[in-house]
Amino acid sequence: MGAVVGTLTMQTRQRRPSRDKIDDELELSIVCHRPEGLEQLQAQTNFSKKELQVLYRGFKNECPCGAVNEETFKQIYSQFFPHGDASTYAHYLFNAFDSSQNGSIKFEDFVTALSILLRGTTTEKLQWTFNLYDINSDGYISKEEMTDIVKAIYDMMGRYTYPALKTDTLKQHVDAFFRKMDKNRDGVVTLDEFILSCQEDENIMRSLQLFENVI
Repeated sequence: MGAVVGTLTMQTRQRRPSRDKIDDELELSIVCHRPEGLEQLQAQTNFSKKELQVLYRGFKNECPCGAVNEETFKQIYSQFFPHGDASTYAHYLFNAFDSSQNGSIKFEDFVTALSILLRGTTTEKLQWTFNLYDINSDGYISKEEMTDIVKAIYDMMGRYTYPALKTDTLKQHVDAFFRKMDKNRDGVVTLDEFILSCQEDENIMRSLQLFENVI
């Protein structure tokens, strides 16, 4: 969860707009994609109008046309992991954010996902994470899908991976998690199994709380 949320919120805090008093509603009209009104987004998310304004300014700085494609998303995300290869994990993350599956992430997609990850209930956060791991969207997580995601995380962290990645570390890591989550030993992890297993893990539950007040 930390890898998902932390980097996605850093840029909104680092960048300060040059003209804070500009009416954000008027600014929406000059971008290629016009997001929904802030009042509507406020009703659909757990953010205040002021928080949405801050998020929109940060999003617009990186994506002036109001939407970002996968290649640009990978370039932005990779900046935070200079010692590793974040491209594969960014690909999976992009697909999770691209709710309409049209090849681009709009501001609405961004804040909807961020609202879940930062302000959602425990169940909502875990459901979103399950969908990230469920690469083919068939409603189950296979061991192969879990392996792909975990390997992508190891690749992203690069030489800062701890413990250092050895030949059999990845397989051992995945095998241990999969055994824990596959409660009925049928070879796949369902959403209910995933949520229950995560709720039983203190480290995972603690990670869900890390970024609640980040904005």
